[in-house]
Formats: sequence, C-alpha cells, structure tokens
Amino acid sequence: MNWVNKHKPPAVKEVKYNGHPCFKIEDLWHTLHSSFNMAQNYQIDIDTLDEILSKSLSIWIPFLEEEFISSIVKCNNLLTLDPDKLS
Repeated sequence: MNWVNKHKPPAVKEVKYNGHPCFKIEDLWHTLHSSFNMAQNYQIDIDTLDEILSKSLSIWIPFLEEEFISSIVKCNNLLTLDPDKLS
C-alpha cells in the first residue's frame, strides 16, 4: 500500500506580509500583530454556523478501546520527520 511507504516531508512556504517574506522573528511578530489588529473590528456572520448544523451526522459503529489501540499501533512510524507516534 502506498500510504505506508516513506514520503517526502511537506513543502514549507514562507510567511509573507505586504509581499515581503518574514525572515526574522520581529518581522513575524509584526505580521501576526498587524493581521490580528486588522481583523479585530470586523463583524462576523454567525449564520454560516447554520450550514454546519444542517449537515447530516455520521453514525459510528461502536468499537472497543483495545480495537482502536491495536489498529493505530500499526500506523506508528518512528522514521518520519514529524511527530507520528499515535499511542
């Protein structure tokens, strides 16, 4: 199965603000601070939450904790670059 083989790490994109990359922590902080301040006074439309509530719910078949643990243990891969230890 393809999904259990080694994969390349995900590509990383730089954070940009006003078309300029943020290479220093001060630039990143300024970007986050400015973005928060711009969004702080925007009105939000809570009617979009109605769309979520109107979705049908999935019904789960009951399973034991042991079944779950035995399934995810097979997915553990200590060779990956990111945290992949599931149990």
